[in-house]
Amino acid sequence: MSQIPRTVDEIRKHADELAARFEDYQPMPGDEQDAQAVALLREAVHERSAAKQRVIDAIRAARTSGMPWPAIGAFVGTSGEAAHQRYADKVA
Repeated sequence: MSQIPRTVDEIRKHADELAARFEDYQPMPGDEQDAQAVALLREAVHERSAAKQRVIDAIRAARTSGMPWPAIGAFVGTSGEAAHQRYADKVA
């Protein structure tokens, strides 16, 4: 179907076509994802996200305690100005 279905009959016909495609689908060997690789990737992305949040929380605590941006920059491997630009809005 080249156009978006508009009428109830068109929507039903489109739904039937989609259902038939789903029911008739035969996966090819290349279609499958390695479940272990997907799980490892998902876990790594989650860990990275959690680590980024821990850095933000630590910078917030450092700023609250009065640590200057140049010192924070040294800890995160950049200049104070770059650290301020990257994190100031996240820790406010």
